[in-house]
Amino acid sequence: MAKVIRDLADTSSYWAAVWTMCAMPDVHVICDAPIGCFNLVATAVPDYTDSIPHIENITPSVIRDEEVGGAGTGEAVKRTYEGLRDEGMIDGKTLIVVSTAESEMIGSDLTDLVTQLGEGTTFFHSESLSDDEHVGRDRVLQWLWENYGADAAQGIEVEPGLVNIIGPTFGNFNSPSDLHEVKRLIEGVGGRVNIVFPYECNLADIAQLAKGQVTIIMYKEFGHTLAETLGKPYLYAPMGIQGTTNFIKELGDLLGTSDQADAFIRNEKKTTLQAVWDLWRGPQSDWFSTLTVGIVATKTYAEGLKEYLGDELGMPISFVAKRPQKVGEMGNEEVRQQIHAKAPSILYGSINERIYMSEAGATRTTFMPAAFPGAAVRRAVGTPYMGYRGTVYIIQEIVNSLYDTLFHVLPVDAAYAQSRNGAPTGMSKPAETTQIGNMPWSDDAKELLNKHLENMPYIGRISASREYQMAVESVAREQGATEVTLSIAELVLAGQRE
Repeated sequence: MAKVIRDLADTSSYWAAVWTMCAMPDVHVICDAPIGCFNLVATAVPDYTDSIPHIENITPSVIRDEEVGGAGTGEAVKRTYEGLRDEGMIDGKTLIVVSTAESEMIGSDLTDLVTQLGEGTTFFHSESLSDDEHVGRDRVLQWLWENYGADAAQGIEVEPGLVNIIGPTFGNFNSPSDLHEVKRLIEGVGGRVNIVFPYECNLADIAQLAKGQVTIIMYKEFGHTLAETLGKPYLYAPMGIQGTTNFIKELGDLLGTSDQADAFIRNEKKTTLQAVWDLWRGPQSDWFSTLTVGIVATKTYAEGLKEYLGDELGMPISFVAKRPQKVGEMGNEEVRQQIHAKAPSILYGSINERIYMSEAGATRTTFMPAAFPGAAVRRAVGTPYMGYRGTVYIIQEIVNSLYDTLFHVLPVDAAYAQSRNGAPTGMSKPAETTQIGNMPWSDDAKELLNKHLENMPYIGRISASREYQMAVESVAREQGATEVTLSIAELVLAGQRE
């Protein structure tokens, strides 16, 4: 039987090409696509992730029936080019034509056509039918360097102290915040940021990558091919306390600024990291070893969160699923089954995992965004996961979520509260309040309650135990029982949602 693929977590290399190229303002992309495929990549999805209402420097060729039927897409692309040219929309910009799954399916190859469309126009075959967005980003970064950077970089000398950052594009989770923190670390070590490619540069500037003494790759999923091509030492952006400390020391060694790097670490321990130490020493730290954590994210964030929360803070990790999934690794269906079987206390993931939580009725699990697809906008620079500031933000949000969970699940006997404190204005006090206490429970009834609570997150289990106990004992009293029996417990707990 064929395996059903559920809820894809990644998009195609065509989307990767658009989100990489269009991050540079001196590029204009013609995507060889029907209008609907253009709307998704240029408007709908980036709006509810990167909060970009519309990517302005992309135009579709608007493939129609006649193109699909055999005429090919060349004339459609030419019409689109002429319209852009006549309206002055590509003045001073480099034009790149990008294939899509639809144009690739009908065999459109525009390598020769683009030579007729204006000086410097190129065609990028995105391999949308075969490559995912991570392979696509790695490939397009390398392609841009080979076509627009390598020749111009000849003769450019390395400038000591300059650091390149490769990787941030549209459609990457948390790019603004994590990029902001990585820049801060570089400057703290004594380095200077050269180029952030492609997120904060022009296509015309990419030859300047050759000036960088060191390269930082933001994500483990892509960017390594270009970093190796540049031939300079490179490091991956860090997560966790130990990972960030190692990163700072290694960068200091590479830049020849080890003394400044050590001083920066000492100062960070007294300032930024003080919050982590305070939260660890506080009363909420008693919860950390009882919280279970599930993680579904790209390799960068999945491994980073596991090392920080599991290895450094000692939180039990229920499961880790990396995207893109490799053969033998945990896929979306296995993640869904895990959540249905026993939801963790905290679940890091994407909208897919939120849907699985809803299906499972895991209302006492706290969801934390850690991946796209959204909807989850991450444009502020105050929500880092990387670096020292990331360690503070992550643990702060966990503690806040615990307080929030407790607030919402604390059992409150409204009738008892009113009788003790007085009813609100306009309400009369109840004539009689039954104080619910602890009735005797038979062993098999207790066992059933424990099984009922077993799959719940630890913090939620504490309060739910009391709620269920109150509900069962209330029914037992109504029936005139002096002990909670298995049959009474079964009757009540069968109607309780786990």
